[in-house]
Amino acid sequence: MNKASRLFCPALITPKNAVVKQTEQLSRSQKLLTDLGLIKSGSNGTYQIMPMAQRSVDKFINLVQSNMQLAGGQKIALPVLTPTGLWKKTGRLEGDISEFYMVRDRSGKQFLMSPTHEEAVTAMLATTSPISYRQLPLRLYQIGPKFRDELKTRFGLMRAKEFLMKDMYSFDVSEETARETYSVVSAAYDRLFKQLDVPFVKVNAATGMMGGSVSHEYHYVSPVGEDTLLQCSSCGFAGNSEVLETDPQSTACCPSCKSSDLKEVRGVEVAHTFLLGDRYSKPLGATFLNTSGKPQSLVMGCYGIGITRVIAAALEVLSSDQELHWPRLLAPYDVCLIGPKQGSKEQPAAEVIENELLQTIGDICGHEELLHDDRKDLTIGKRLLEGKRLGHPLTIVVGAKSVQQDSPRLEVHLSNGEKLELDLSEALNLVAEHNHHKKVLLNGRFIRENDESISRSVGHQL
Repeated sequence: MNKASRLFCPALITPKNAVVKQTEQLSRSQKLLTDLGLIKSGSNGTYQIMPMAQRSVDKFINLVQSNMQLAGGQKIALPVLTPTGLWKKTGRLEGDISEFYMVRDRSGKQFLMSPTHEEAVTAMLATTSPISYRQLPLRLYQIGPKFRDELKTRFGLMRAKEFLMKDMYSFDVSEETARETYSVVSAAYDRLFKQLDVPFVKVNAATGMMGGSVSHEYHYVSPVGEDTLLQCSSCGFAGNSEVLETDPQSTACCPSCKSSDLKEVRGVEVAHTFLLGDRYSKPLGATFLNTSGKPQSLVMGCYGIGITRVIAAALEVLSSDQELHWPRLLAPYDVCLIGPKQGSKEQPAAEVIENELLQTIGDICGHEELLHDDRKDLTIGKRLLEGKRLGHPLTIVVGAKSVQQDSPRLEVHLSNGEKLELDLSEALNLVAEHNHHKKVLLNGRFIRENDESISRSVGHQL
């Protein structure tokens, strides 16, 4: 059982009259995660993830993996170190590499601490025994650390020097089948972001240093976003301002419906998809044997999701200045149960109810999803305040009202700030409803029904 007394959650303790000198601009999510002890700064631009936040990371990884497998993905693991010679062959070493970390081994050979793995995965296929067209398409993905020497790290996990990323690389026989793969994986991305139930914007984007012919970005709209997006109020079309050509002398128009009702919003990029063509396969010699038995360049796509960035950006969008609010599927725990204070007159009778609830709630939502705040030396109020700041979807208090003879009641606090007084069966029904809603998000009919329309929509955008 998860007990709050055993949970390593090193919250920042600021003395009552201390004057805190602010040395950098903090985002809402960064401040809350740090103050509450869910992350700690390791060094400039790096973060240590504590057990409670790691639970959220693990949940998101599982969600990402289930969607990648539905899209035909196969999981691999590539080395962090990529020989710079591969980047030289593709021409990317001659570009702006000021953000990349370079290291040398004892023999003097130079490597990149990979910010992305297009060269590495393409070289892997180029050195594999001949690949037949019958083996394609291949959709290979990994989840692991990436590194970028950011000039200015900020906003915690949203702009860090080391971050966790899911990257998939697809290999097809032709441009046509590569576009089919792009539609399938894009539909999986749409499904994933719908499951998170956080408002997002999907926009046409520039291909940049990655190259290729088609690119889309997924953004959470937030004042701390670094991208400027233009969104059409008439038809919903959205695009990165970098790729929407506008005449400085005239009003910008929507490329889709020609409306001039465009508004600027700030976006945090949390995922990106690219159709790459033979941008990497040709210079690195990655081929397959076609139906005639002749070698032909593989046609590629790549698809990235910032694992830690999604979590931080979602919290930025959903949380208040004082309290975290998690996407339902990513909350570290579903329920926090707070028992009576040690030495209170209601303690003996209330603990009977508390122990019954521990078993029953665990049976409903899974014992791993239940946090028991057993720190009975602390007042209920202090534990409740902490639980609300940590953003547990449901916090149930077994206090004095639970042992009232005429009408025993449990206090139930929702993450939206609502407070309810319910009897035992009503409280358990609320837990069951929460658990059902999670299952709907994971496997719900609305997600399955929308998959086909999502795929059609993406195909139309291509």
